[in-house]
Order: sequence, then structure tokens, then C-alpha cells
Amino acid sequence: MLRRSSIAKLLLGVFVVYALHTAWLLYGFLHTKPCDGSSGEHCITSYLTARARLQVSTGLAFLVLHLESKKDESERVLPFKGFVNVSVPEPTRANGTLFAVVYVHRAGVSPLEDSREVHYAAQLTTYITPAYRDGQRDTQKVKRYSTSVINTVSHWRPHLAITLMSEDFTFNRAGLPSDVRRYMRVSQEGRQMIYLPLLLVNELSFRVRDLLEISSSTVQLPLTVSYEGISLRGFRFWVHLQDVVYSLRQFGFTEENIDEIKETLLGSNLYLLVLTALITALQLICEFLALKNDFSSWRKKKSMVGMSRKSVQWRSLSTLLIFLHLLQETSLLVLLPVGLGACVEVWKVFTVFKIQFQWKSSKLHVNKLDEEERKTVEYDTQASRYLSYLVYPLCISGAIFSLAYFRQKSYYSWLVNTLVTGVYAFGFLSMAPQLFINHKVGHLCSCASFFSSSGSFSSSHQLSCFRDEILFFLYLYQRR
Repeated sequence: MLRRSSIAKLLLGVFVVYALHTAWLLYGFLHTKPCDGSSGEHCITSYLTARARLQVSTGLAFLVLHLESKKDESERVLPFKGFVNVSVPEPTRANGTLFAVVYVHRAGVSPLEDSREVHYAAQLTTYITPAYRDGQRDTQKVKRYSTSVINTVSHWRPHLAITLMSEDFTFNRAGLPSDVRRYMRVSQEGRQMIYLPLLLVNELSFRVRDLLEISSSTVQLPLTVSYEGISLRGFRFWVHLQDVVYSLRQFGFTEENIDEIKETLLGSNLYLLVLTALITALQLICEFLALKNDFSSWRKKKSMVGMSRKSVQWRSLSTLLIFLHLLQETSLLVLLPVGLGACVEVWKVFTVFKIQFQWKSSKLHVNKLDEEERKTVEYDTQASRYLSYLVYPLCISGAIFSLAYFRQKSYYSWLVNTLVTGVYAFGFLSMAPQLFINHKVGHLCSCASFFSSSGSFSSSHQLSCFRDEILFFLYLYQRR
């Protein structure tokens, strides 16, 4: 008991430290202290203070922005948008990559001759798996997409969003934020230090649905080039978001997963995002504690009277199938808790069948059942037989229908998707044998883990969890 309490306190302490660290980062993010030169601090002033006429140029299109003349009455730089057609080079058409170099330099001077120019290399292409489209009848594409291994194809980003920090802010050299330091170039003028314009290309401006596939016959593609002046707070916000997206890619998230996250991040309030992050961390801790308690309760079980073997087997198989299904389309960050849950469910199967591994002889030993446990097995078999009359015909007919009317990547993908669909559609019925045993034996299972759910982000999984509540309320009625 003491050990369990210490683990819970340790996790709670980690969560509190994480929450305080997040609050401190948020405070520093929203309140960047300006430099006070009168108090002897070493300051770095902005190059924009001199009201120099600047222009923005790219390696693909030449766009002129007179920042001084494009301001409103409140001295805010007005946004700009232009449309160009880009000729696609031959290497890019051969599934290659294309970059655009964005320059900010003095007006009328070539960026190659301006010693105070700043530049940013922006990627105009991205690699994603070609999407399946309903009703597609192109035989060449069908042949290419129907292979077991689908290669990623270069797609065109139709929007190049250029942002420039237009706020005249003076930084303290000793307290310069690390996220700003990465994008800052400093020029020395005597004793005065001046930082050049902070340039950032918004990599989050595109969506997967807007991407255009680049083929060998593609000659030109449209590109929308936009410019917007942002504040220091907005600049740091976009930098942090792009760092988050980069981290997600390192964890194995696909562009489709990242696209959903981008819509959530960009469409929410900053404070709401912080609150969501804290709630998510708390939820992960609760899931870990629930998994630990479930494991501890099963270790203490001495008798399996009133425990449905079929329900345990079905739950173990369902969790493994969901894990294999998520293995094809989601990230390692999501797979980790699902994989741990699958391992626990497999261990439960060995426990409920009383299978033990003897380390000395390296053999599996199966313990015998007593009389009450044999009755439980009989009732379990009876309930499962009645249930199979309903589930098996529906699953087989659904598998045949899916194979006949839906395009599949491979037979393995069809098999896994069919089994997972059966789990989502009829998985809640697997808990019916446990309710039947509770009714017959009169010994209620004290473990409600049959009604817990393994985590995933699919809507089918959420609907299946909602249906589980029906049998869960029946279980609560039996325990009253």
C-alpha cells in the first residue's frame, strides 16, 4: 500500500512540476520585458526604427513591398497578397523537392549586394501518401495505389505565407529569448547593436486538402504569396507552433494527423490551448494509474469464479487488432499506451486460464479448476454459443461486402480493417457473457475493466465506447 501511494505521489509531483513549468513558459511568452537603456542595460534595437524602405523578394517571384508607404494610421504594416504561376522544374516533376528563398532587403538593391539582407528557405513541396478518391476510375492510378507498399508522392503547397515582425521592440541582450535568437541577425554600428528584420515563413498555412499532386506532366502550378506584419507575441507564437509540428513529425505523425492538429491549434484561443495541454497531461496520468490498479487487482486474484474467459479472450484479441490497425495509420505517441494495454490484456488471458511459466523447467503449467470454476466455464461457453449465432453471420457478410465494394490497399489491410470494424461494431456484445455469468452464478465480478476502453482518436472507437455504456449500466444494476 505504501509503495502504491508513493508511485501516485510521484506522478502527482511530476504533473505539478509540469504545470508550473508550463505556466512559467506562458508568462515569459506573453510578457517579454523590453530593454531599458537608461539603467545601463545592453540593448539591441530594431533595424525598422530607422524607417528604412524595404522590399521582399523570392527566388520564384519578385514582389515589392514598400513597408513605409504601406501603413495605416496606427503605424501597422498592411498585409499583401499576390498570385503567380510557377514553372515546375524537371527534378521536381520526378518526385523531387522545390524550395523558395525569401529575402528581405533594402528597396532598389539586389539582395546579393545588400549586407543587411535576411533570408529564409521555404519548402514549397511536401511528401504525402496519395489519397483515395471515391469513384476514381483511372486504371494507371488504381494499379499504382493498389500495391501493398504505397510510396509517398511530392505535392505542391499552393500558399507561401511570409510574416515579418513589424513591432519596434528593443531586446535586452542578456535576456534575449531563445526562440527569437534563432531567427535574429545582429549588425554592429559603433557601440550600438541593431537586429535585422525577423523573417518567418509560416509553414502551417497549408492544409492537406489544398495540396496538389505533382506528376511528370505538370508544367505550371499556382502559388499565392502573402505578406503580413505581426507583433513580437505573434512571432513567438508561430515559432512555437512550428516547433510543435516538427516534434510531432519526429514522433511519427503523418501529414494527415498533423493537419487535424493544426486546425485545432490555429482555431483555438491561446489560454484554451494551455488548459487543454494540462487536461491532457492529467488524463494520461489517470490512465496510467488506472492501468496500474487494474494490473494490481488481477495479480491478487486467487479464484476465477464468476469470471468470463470468453470476455477476457475477446478483449485481448480486440486490443491486439486495434493495435495492428493503428500501426498502419497513426503515430508512435498513440501506439505506446495502446501497446501497453494490449500487453496487459494478453497477460490477463494467461491469468484467467491459470497458465504459469515455470522458470526452472522452462515449461508452461496449467492449474486445475475447482467445481465452481467449472460451472463458470460451462455458463461462459453457453452464453458465447448463443452470441455466435448473431455475431458470426454479420461479420462474415460485412467482410464479403467490404471486399466486393470497397477498394483496399492489400489483403492484409482488408483483413485487419474488417476485423477492427467487427470489433467496433459488435465488440460491446463480448461483455454479454460476463453479464450472463453474473446472473447465473450470482457471483459478481468485482473488476469493471471489461468496460474500460483503450485510447485512440478514431470516431468509430468513440461510438463503440458510447455503446458500451448500455451494458455498463446493466452491470451496475446487478451490483446494486
